[in-house]
Amino acid sequence: MTFNNVRGLAFVLFLGGLSVAAIGAEPVAGAASLSSDLGRLTLRQAEIFFAERNREVQLGRRLVDGAEADRLSAAAIPNPSVFASTGKFNSRQGSYGGDLREKQMDSVFGVQQLFERGNKRELRMGIADANIDASRGEFADIRRQQKIALYASYFDLMAAQERLRIVNETAAAFQKTMDAVERRLKAGDISAADVARIRVDALRAQNDARSAQAERLKAQTQLAYVIGIERDAAAIAAADSWPALGEPVAAAEIDKALDQRADVRAALARVAAAEKNRELARALRTRDVTGSVQFEHFPGDFSNNTFGVGVSIPLFTNYYYEGEIRRAEIDLLSARDNHERVRALALGEINARRADLDAARERVQRFEGALLREAQRAAEAAEFAYSRGAIGVMDLLDSRRQLYATRLEASASQADYAKSLAAWRAAIAAAQLQDEEKK
Repeated sequence: MTFNNVRGLAFVLFLGGLSVAAIGAEPVAGAASLSSDLGRLTLRQAEIFFAERNREVQLGRRLVDGAEADRLSAAAIPNPSVFASTGKFNSRQGSYGGDLREKQMDSVFGVQQLFERGNKRELRMGIADANIDASRGEFADIRRQQKIALYASYFDLMAAQERLRIVNETAAAFQKTMDAVERRLKAGDISAADVARIRVDALRAQNDARSAQAERLKAQTQLAYVIGIERDAAAIAAADSWPALGEPVAAAEIDKALDQRADVRAALARVAAAEKNRELARALRTRDVTGSVQFEHFPGDFSNNTFGVGVSIPLFTNYYYEGEIRRAEIDLLSARDNHERVRALALGEINARRADLDAARERVQRFEGALLREAQRAAEAAEFAYSRGAIGVMDLLDSRRQLYATRLEASASQADYAKSLAAWRAAIAAAQLQDEEKK
């Protein structure tokens, strides 16, 4: 709301005979069940919608599903292979017709199996397990960020509803006031210039009312997307009250929360996966053994058939997996650097959220403890003085304007505090989301 609109609101309330005490907040609607009308949507109800329908959360679950699928691949044992071959094939004798045993060729049938050494399978499984932990942490961080968006959009809707209520009251009061000032103009109690100023403010109030409606619709649309009910966006109305002021969290709890944050734990899990991957790269230098069993058929009497076994071992004469090992070491260093980076960013975010929360709390405390009370006293004193003829109309309007502007600022500070509190709680309690997913 603009300064002129606040001024117009004060003038209208004065002419319309509305008391200063009538500008209080509306009663908060009670909590509604999930199946009830969206016109009384509570924050808890919005959280239920969020958990079931938020698209970013649903996509994040696929990260965990994919990592768990990789675990199945990592635990797999190499499949055996079957081979068959022929030798000493005689194209002139015994090539056509007759029993297979009489063919003039040797036939070999066998089975080969790769036997991995150096704990390669166990290391692959360890990498997959670490990646699952990392994916769960990343998923929890997605939920953390989306919950911040949920709370912000919900409190933005509350603020938009409050602004719309005030502006609608202003526009409605102007409609009642215009008839009164027209009568006073005819009676000579007010000048035509003052009436024109009031009419301009009335038109501005109507414009502001339309803008406030658009702002509320935007807030409804944003909240509807976060909770996955876009088609019913226009029906949503927030029904909760502003959160109460809380006490700051101790520094020791902040340090503990830092190490438990989902993104920090995910980065640490990536370090564990990189360490296992380095061990796996080094294990490549442990030679795997391929064993085989074969049956060889010779033409003629079956007594000539033989069985055999074989062993195949690679020779590292040209290459000793230096590249794979070096790459794994670099990936480990990168994972450690990324863990430090994520931890530093998390600490910076926690400190920033704490600073925002402290500043927002202090603003609310000033408004509730001193500013609103002093503005109320000033308005009441001005009304008393005006009733005794000690001050003029403009002085009275200035005091009322100051009171209403202070109340509007107080409402905005409540929204800032609510969003800062939600962001702060998400910053220090992110690990809980990850633990819920493990269950």
